[in-house]
Amino acid sequence: MRTRTVRTRSAAALAVLAACATVLGGGGPSGAAPAAATSAPQAVQQTRDQSDTCDIYGSVPPSTVDGLAVKAIKARHSLVIGVDQNSYRWGSRNPNTGQIEGFDIDLARAIGTAIMGNQGQVVLKPVATADRVDAVKNGRVDLIVRTMTVNCDRMKDVAFSKPYFSISQRVLVPKASPATSLDDAINGRTVCAAKGSTAATVLDAKKTAKQVVSVDNQLDCLVLMQLGKVDATMTDDGLAAGQAAQDQTVRIVDGDTQPEVISVAMLKTSPDLTARVNQVLADYHADGDWGRSYDRWLKPYMLNDAEHYWPVPH
Repeated sequence: MRTRTVRTRSAAALAVLAACATVLGGGGPSGAAPAAATSAPQAVQQTRDQSDTCDIYGSVPPSTVDGLAVKAIKARHSLVIGVDQNSYRWGSRNPNTGQIEGFDIDLARAIGTAIMGNQGQVVLKPVATADRVDAVKNGRVDLIVRTMTVNCDRMKDVAFSKPYFSISQRVLVPKASPATSLDDAINGRTVCAAKGSTAATVLDAKKTAKQVVSVDNQLDCLVLMQLGKVDATMTDDGLAAGQAAQDQTVRIVDGDTQPEVISVAMLKTSPDLTARVNQVLADYHADGDWGRSYDRWLKPYMLNDAEHYWPVPH
């Protein structure tokens, strides 16, 4: 597998996040392009070894055939995709245009256009982190393209596409913090994480934080950290890099935990929709659109000690 090491680079000045948190809605992945591979990269292999009860790559084969679920969506002339609107560089609302933009948004639009054939029939609906599974199961959205980590528990509730991004969990702290490692930043500290996120699960498992503060969206953690109400934020490295780019008074501490992959989520009863999404993902990468979106939105901001790649199924 071909991987790409990317550099951290300072981003634009901090926006007025406290105001944004009330205006914006819903918390991420990493990647570069693959060649053929015969074994899973170490990070992904570790993820798979954490449980032998599920396969994070266990999605249906790609297909261009429209089955019952896709035909029903086309008949109503609307494909509703749940997205984020407050994660910088992944899915956030541009204050100048009012439009949601970012790496996940590019992918969501590509999936929508490929399936519907008409961008006007694609609806991007902001969904909070903790609401992603319920939004799919209750039919409020057809798909979730919102930095959603694949794990065994979630696979019981929703179906996932092939992975399109690799991540791990990181901790973000104010630059004035004395923390020098992930454990140092967490142990005995007040730590923030989004409800329903993998970060919250990791913190619960570690049981070393003095207090875990739960919020609906990961951007709220950054606001609380700016206000001095929490000592640290745990989130995935993609979102952490976005926050560090957004606010240059915070930094990411050394060390990560729990390598993972991100996929598109949808109903388990719609395998033909999953197959269509998998076909779009394959074409999106093969055509170079994935790489161009990555270079535009993420490459300048990713961590200098991480290799981000397009996960190849095994």
